[in-house]
Amino acid sequence: MDSRKMRKELEERLKSPDRRFIYDREKDQLRVENKHTGRGITVGLPGIIAKWQEQKEKAIEETVYYITEGLAAMEGEVQLSGQERQIFPVIRSTSFPAEAEEGVPFFFDSHTAETRIYYALDMGKTYRLIDRKWMEREGWGESQIRETALFNLRSLPADFKADEVAGNVFYFLNSNDGYDASRILNDRILNGMKEKLTGTMAVAVPHQDVLIIADIQNDTGYDILAQMTMSFFASGRVPVTALSFLYEEGELEPIFILGKNSPRA
Repeated sequence: MDSRKMRKELEERLKSPDRRFIYDREKDQLRVENKHTGRGITVGLPGIIAKWQEQKEKAIEETVYYITEGLAAMEGEVQLSGQERQIFPVIRSTSFPAEAEEGVPFFFDSHTAETRIYYALDMGKTYRLIDRKWMEREGWGESQIRETALFNLRSLPADFKADEVAGNVFYFLNSNDGYDASRILNDRILNGMKEKLTGTMAVAVPHQDVLIIADIQNDTGYDILAQMTMSFFASGRVPVTALSFLYEEGELEPIFILGKNSPRA
C-alpha cells in the first residue's frame, strides 16, 4: 500500500456531492472538506499506511469513521452552555496545530515539554476542540473551561490492568473513551499510584487512548517501557509522544532512554 493507493481508497469511501478532496503532495496529506463551508479535516497518509501494515482494513475503517464524524461535528453551531458535563481536557503533542485550519486559535495550556492540554466538547461519537472564537461568542473564560473540564475528568473511572515483565509491573488504562491519556492530569490517580508502587514511577501517554504507569524495579524496565511506548505511539489513531516521564514530587520529567538500560532525564 502506497500513498497513491491509500489516497484513492479514502476518496472512494468518503466521496459525496458536498465534499471535495485536496491533496498536498509535499506533505503527503489529504484534506477532506465541505464545499459550501470550507471546513474540513486533514490527515497524513504515511501514518495511516503504517497502521494499515499492522491492522489492514481496520486502519482504513477507523480513518473513514474519524473523518466522517469530524465533518459532521463541524456542521451547524454547537453551544457549550447547557453541555457543561461534556467538556473534557485532551492531551496532544506540542507539534499539534495551535489553531483550526480556518485560522482561529484553539484554547490550550502548556503541560510538559512534550505535551499540551487542549479542551473539547464531547459530542458522543466524536468531540470538537474548543477555540477562542467559540469561547468569546458564548462568554466563557479560561478558568471556567479549565475548572469544568478537570471536574468532569475526575468523574471518569480509572480501571487499570497490570502486567509484570522481568520484575517490573506495568499498569495500563485503555477504556477507549477518548480520555485515557487525559487521566495523566488527574493528580489523585498519579498520587494514588505513587503510594502503591515500590520502585521508580514512570508514566507514558503514547496516544490518546492509553495511559501507562510503570513500577520500574531494574534497568531492564526502562528498555521495556521505551519499546512498549514506541509500539503504542506508532499504532495509535492520535499519537501524543513516544517519550516517557518520571513522576516525582508531583512533577512530570521527560526521560530519554539511550541504548540499553540508560535512562536520562
